[in-house]
Amino acid sequence: MTTHAAPPLNPPVRILMGPGPSDTHPRVLEALGKPTVGHLDPYYLEIMNEMQRMLRAVFRTQNQMTLAISGTGSAGMETAVVNLIEPGDSMIVCVSGVFGERMVDVAEAVGASDGAPRRGEPASDGAPAGAGRTILGIASAGLDSDVQDIANATRLPLGRLVYAYATLRALAVWRPAAWHVTVDGTAHDFRGYSVAVANSGVFGGGMRLVPQAALDDGLLDVVLTRERSRAGLLVNLPRVFRGTHVGDPALVFLRGREIAFAADRPFVAYADGEPVASLPVTVRVAHRALRVLVP
Repeated sequence: MTTHAAPPLNPPVRILMGPGPSDTHPRVLEALGKPTVGHLDPYYLEIMNEMQRMLRAVFRTQNQMTLAISGTGSAGMETAVVNLIEPGDSMIVCVSGVFGERMVDVAEAVGASDGAPRRGEPASDGAPAGAGRTILGIASAGLDSDVQDIANATRLPLGRLVYAYATLRALAVWRPAAWHVTVDGTAHDFRGYSVAVANSGVFGGGMRLVPQAALDDGLLDVVLTRERSRAGLLVNLPRVFRGTHVGDPALVFLRGREIAFAADRPFVAYADGEPVASLPVTVRVAHRALRVLVP
């Protein structure tokens, strides 16, 4: 029987610039190559005492119980939020995936004010307002409401795919609704899936629902998704992520400054990932609604 020794491990040198893993400092790599000692070894205790002294210097404290506790990046972020945010404080969270959603949950848990952790608030010039709320991106209802409910409830680590997953589940039990939509006083009645009122053009984990939408034009883009087969809707779904779905005959695009919409059965309108109101809902342009902090 012939055996072969494994070749030496020589991984290539990379510059890691993502959220993790990250490059390891040469001093850390050198330390990892030192002999291992047990956790009850006097030398181990000496090193831990020295780490405590160094940490007290970093955090400018004399607390003898200052310790280094290992944890994930999310644990570090949660620690920062819990120690810095007081009930009633405002906190801005940029949400573009599961970790942003997680930080919103942390902000709400520590009592950040209602105006702070809402995704996308406050709104920009030309942003739609609904049910007394100012929003930045897209307000929608219908199939979108069911999809959002499922996406918010799932604990699967799907990232951007969570909305595709939620869409499949919602479609399995969906039945079309009758809609009444008014755009600047002009009525539009149809039977179908959903109504979306957009200030920005992107929502749902990167879906480019209205590629032509502009934040600063003072107008709202309205998307009506009319009745069609489930298969047809699914075929068009991947195109929404690329913004190439706009030629679909089941879609109607309108523009206006004040949009009201209702359906023949109850729906909750969602905006920027948050439930804002039960239908009927009126959404209108709110000029100069964006508040910002500047140096």
